[in-house]
Formats: sequence, C-alpha cells, structure tokens
Amino acid sequence: QVQLVESGGGLVLPGGSLRLDCAASGSIVSVNAMGWYRQAPGKQRELVATISSGRITNYADSVKGRFTISRANAKNTVYLQINSLKPEDTAVYYCHANLWGVAGVADYWGQGTQVTVSS
Repeated sequence: QVQLVESGGGLVLPGGSLRLDCAASGSIVSVNAMGWYRQAPGKQRELVATISSGRITNYADSVKGRFTISRANAKNTVYLQINSLKPEDTAVYYCHANLWGVAGVADYWGQGTQVTVSS
C-alpha cells in the first residue's frame, strides 16, 4: 500500500508565499517522477510542475519564475515553493508520483490541499 500525503496549503494574501510538501510512504521500491497538479473550481486539473528522479524540472508557463519544485529522494518527498501568489493560483493542489511498488510501476495521487489566494 502506497500513500501520498500533502501538507502546507492555506489562505494567503496576494503576493504571499507558501510551501507545499508531499511525502510518499508505504511499500516503495523507488520513485520516478513526482509532480504537482492543481484544479480550480469549474476547471480541469492541470499540470503545475514535475521533477524527475534526476531532478530535471518542468513548469507550466503560468507559474514559471514564481514556483519552484524540488525533492528529497531519501525521504520520498517532493516540495513546491510558491511565491508571488495571485488570486488565479487558487485551487486544490494535488501531488503525483510515478513509482515502483510491490505491484510494479504505477501512478499515485495525494488527497489534495487547498490553496486560496485572497485579500
């Protein structure tokens, strides 16, 4: 059994910062790519940022220069540092991991953490 547990969401003023954490736990052999996605009300889930096991990163154009993804391989944890928040960043943020478990390679998702940017 594999779980992804996110933390760090909340209510932030425009221009503020947050850091989201996501830890993978359970019967894990190794973790491949990890990433963050978000879903705003009435919209489809969209990619925010991904990071490979070799720490190659990819960002959505809308967050480049403001968001930074990183990971701690020894902890099976991925982070998302969010700066210069805008109201349009308001969404539920989901952690994703593609990893080797006892059943083979599979994709896993966290339960989501709410980020609300409002004055």
